[in-house]
Amino acid sequence: MKFSKRITSMQSSPIRRLVPYAEAAKAEGKKVYHLNIGQPDIVTPPGFLESIKKFAGDVIAYSASHGSYELIDAMIDYYKGFDINLERKNLIVTNGGSEALSFALMATCDPGDEVLVPEPFYANYNAFASSVNVKLVPITTRAREGFHLPPKAEILKKITPLTRAILFSNPGNPTGVIYTREEMEMIADIALEKDIYVIADEVYREFVYDGLKYTSFGNIKRLEDRVIIVDSISKRYSACGARIGCILSRNEELMAQTMKLAQGRLCVPTLEQVGAVALYKTPKSYLEEVNKEYQARRDILISKVREMPGVICEEPKGAFYVVAKLPVDDAEKFVIWMLKDFHVDNETVMMAPAEGFYATPGLGRDEARLAYVLKKEDLSRAMDILKAGLEAYPGRIKSASNF
Repeated sequence: MKFSKRITSMQSSPIRRLVPYAEAAKAEGKKVYHLNIGQPDIVTPPGFLESIKKFAGDVIAYSASHGSYELIDAMIDYYKGFDINLERKNLIVTNGGSEALSFALMATCDPGDEVLVPEPFYANYNAFASSVNVKLVPITTRAREGFHLPPKAEILKKITPLTRAILFSNPGNPTGVIYTREEMEMIADIALEKDIYVIADEVYREFVYDGLKYTSFGNIKRLEDRVIIVDSISKRYSACGARIGCILSRNEELMAQTMKLAQGRLCVPTLEQVGAVALYKTPKSYLEEVNKEYQARRDILISKVREMPGVICEEPKGAFYVVAKLPVDDAEKFVIWMLKDFHVDNETVMMAPAEGFYATPGLGRDEARLAYVLKKEDLSRAMDILKAGLEAYPGRIKSASNF
């Protein structure tokens, strides 16, 4: 049988593709510490399930395609706290941030169009773009520069008549970078000069460390007619499985066109929206405590990594990921070896090979993304196992080159 070029050209998720090796390791009785996926172990605020249990309807009916007004209004109140003032027409509830990203690409791009994205980037951007025949054009960033953006002139060289948008994760996944206000103003200048959109993936907004100030692209007023913000409750409230997100923009025509996509998929699950309303009423103290916890976890991971000879890793300032350059011949081979052939007291570690987070061929082959989403004692143990694995790995090289 023939398959479409669209599906055969898509890469498998580097985050999930090696899961069978982890499952096999568990079947052998090994404990696997999962640093490969951004699944927090923080307890979801209890209001989510409590509100669903109180649901009094006799029928689980369709919700409106744009989402329930109760949830939309709760989201609008949330954004007011970031000085982003919206009306109902500016926001559509989506099936997670993933659908919001897909909607943003479909609403702004035709097949063959191009979207700029700083690399390394969230690997599933590849899937979202490939599924609608959009080409991602990488803006390479490097750890030795904190994964910050190159000069404006270098970005302008990447823009062609087919460029429709610049896509950002801020705070960055997988790098943990927080873009400065100066960088954001530079992107605003480019977007206005070249008449393109800015798609801002801001799902890690609350995860900013070391006293840094976070600024949303939604706070740049001169850009408001071309900013599309993608958001999600998944990480913020440790509710990844709830699959509630949103797409928002003050460009009313864009949102009206995007509603066609929302209508085409009918609606977002009704009960999850009921639970999400409760999440948006969670006290700010919850998010403040979560932020402190993740900063503590980050500090453990960085201190442990710096004890590993040959590993290069810059301290992330946001989200809960880090990209590390490892002294290995191939990061994917190393991850598989850790799962198949290595353990310490029947325990091992899984990471995400970073090559799939790049669009430039050859980059990231000896890098891995580590998610510091485990409780502190488990994270410390996992890093000790990783250090032992690097020392024992047959494909170890003398040291990682600078990047």
